[in-house]
Amino acid sequence: MTDTYSAFDHSPVPPPGPDAVAPEPFRGIYGMPQFVTVPTADLAASVDLWTRGLGFFVLFSVPGGIVHLRRWAFQDVLLVPGTPASEPTALAVSFSCVLSQVDDIVTACEAVSPGCTTGPRDTPWGSVEVEVRTPENTRVVMTAARPYDPESDAARYIRGMGIEAPAP
Repeated sequence: MTDTYSAFDHSPVPPPGPDAVAPEPFRGIYGMPQFVTVPTADLAASVDLWTRGLGFFVLFSVPGGIVHLRRWAFQDVLLVPGTPASEPTALAVSFSCVLSQVDDIVTACEAVSPGCTTGPRDTPWGSVEVEVRTPENTRVVMTAARPYDPESDAARYIRGMGIEAPAP
């Protein structure tokens, strides 16, 4: 995997760093390249955690039906009436955030639903992640990239998988 290149200009995610600033919530309408559909038995409780805890906003809703949530561009979730999983599944959905948001996300989620977070934890590949279990048992991982240091353990880990970082 040596044909990679920097493409941050195509992404709403800012380059990693301690001073990285999160983009504003994106309210534009576009063809969604990817989204998550989450069945829930309690739309109000789900909307509450996704908005107050995870920082999403309601783009639109249909009373008693779908609630379209969004955070940054291309971070779309559709809450729909249905039967949620009775337990968290192995499948998780991850959303990018910036380092300065991680602690605030934990605090906000715990205020809405005590005991719903695990972490934050540092990963071997250079991110900080917190897992949130939503009312409908969806495993949501909020992940923030740490700045890339070519001499770090994370860089060695990534190189060990055969991935070379693109030139800045």
